[in-house]
Amino acid sequence: MSFIIFLIILSILILVHEWGHFITARKCGVKVEQFSIGFGPKLFSWKRGETEYILSLFPLGGFVKMAGDERGQCAGKTFEYLAKPPGLRALIVLMGPVVNLVFAYICFWFVFKIGYVDMNLSTQKIAPVVGQVLEHSPAQQAGLMVGDKILSIDGKTIANWSALQDTVSAFTGKQMVLTVERARHDIQIRLVPEETSSQDIFGRSHKTRRIGVGPVPLNKAEDLVIKRYGFFESFAKAGEELWDVTAKTYIALYQMAIGERSPKEAMGIIGMFFVIKFALSVGFSFLLHMVGIISASLGLINLLPVIPLDGGHLFLLGLEKWRGRALSEKTDLVMARTGFALIIMLAVFVFYSDFERVGWIDKIVQLFKGMRL
Repeated sequence: MSFIIFLIILSILILVHEWGHFITARKCGVKVEQFSIGFGPKLFSWKRGETEYILSLFPLGGFVKMAGDERGQCAGKTFEYLAKPPGLRALIVLMGPVVNLVFAYICFWFVFKIGYVDMNLSTQKIAPVVGQVLEHSPAQQAGLMVGDKILSIDGKTIANWSALQDTVSAFTGKQMVLTVERARHDIQIRLVPEETSSQDIFGRSHKTRRIGVGPVPLNKAEDLVIKRYGFFESFAKAGEELWDVTAKTYIALYQMAIGERSPKEAMGIIGMFFVIKFALSVGFSFLLHMVGIISASLGLINLLPVIPLDGGHLFLLGLEKWRGRALSEKTDLVMARTGFALIIMLAVFVFYSDFERVGWIDKIVQLFKGMRL
C-alpha cells in the first residue's frame, strides 16, 4: 500500500510539473502534440483536440512534446515552439518548476490550516520522568530506574522532557551529575553519557549524546500539541516555510559543491519512497508536509543551470537573447549530449547512495559472498 501511495504521489508531482509546461505552451499559442506521464511502453492513451495524452509504464518522469521543438522539425509555422521568441520559450520552460513551487506552497498552506503536531511543544508537556531504561546504557549502569524523576543536571533545573533532551545533547563534559527524585527522596546519580551517530530522513549524519532513557509514552490525545493557524495567517506561514525549504536546499547544494557536506546526502527516488513511507506512519498532515517539501525540491533542482534540466534550457535561452541568435546546431547537440551524460552519471550515483543508505548495498555484497561460498 505504501508503494502504491508513493506512485500516486510521484505521478501527481510529475503531472503538476508537466502541466505547468503544457498550459503555458497552450496559452502562448504553441501546439502540444503529446502530454505524457511516465516513460517507456504506453499503458494507454487518448486524444483530445490536437494533443495525445499518454500514461506510460515507468512513472519516473514525464514530458510535453510540442510542435517544432527540434530544429530539424521546425518549419517556421506560428504554432511551433522554436518559432516563438526566446522570452515566450523561457516562460514555457520556467513554468514547470514554478508550478511545482506553487503546489508546494498550497500543501504548506493546508498543513498550517488543518493543523500539525508540534513535537517540540508536545515534549515540553511531558514531565522528566523515566518511562524506560535501555539495556547496557549509561543510565542502567549508573542505576537509574523507571519512575525516577530527573530534577536537575549539574545544578540546571529540568522542567520537562524537552529540557532533558536538550541538556543531555548539548553536554560537553565527561561526567554529569543527576539529581533524581525517587520514593519522595532526592538522590544524586553520576554517569558518563555516550556519543552516538544518527541519520535524519534525508541521510544526514548527526552526532549527539544520550544516556539511554525514554519518557512515559504519550497515550492521550490531549498530551499532543496541535498547532493551527487562521485562513490568512496560514498564507504567511506557508510562504515562510517555502522560503525556508528553498534556502536549505540551495545551501545544502552549495555545501556539497565546496565539500562541506557529502554528495551522498542527496536523495533519489528510493530515498523519496522511504520518506513517504515514514510520513504515512505519522499522519496525513505530516505526509502533506513531506509532499510539499519534495515538490519544492523538484522545482528548485530543475532550476539549476544544467542541461537537460529546465534551468539549463533557461540558460541557453538567456544566451540566445544576449547573442541575438541561437547556438549552432552542432554546439547545441554537443551540450545536450554532455548534459544528458552528466545527469545519467548523477542519477546512478544517487541511486547508489540511496541503496547504501537503506542497507541494500551490504545485502547485495553479502548475497554475492554467499554465492561464492
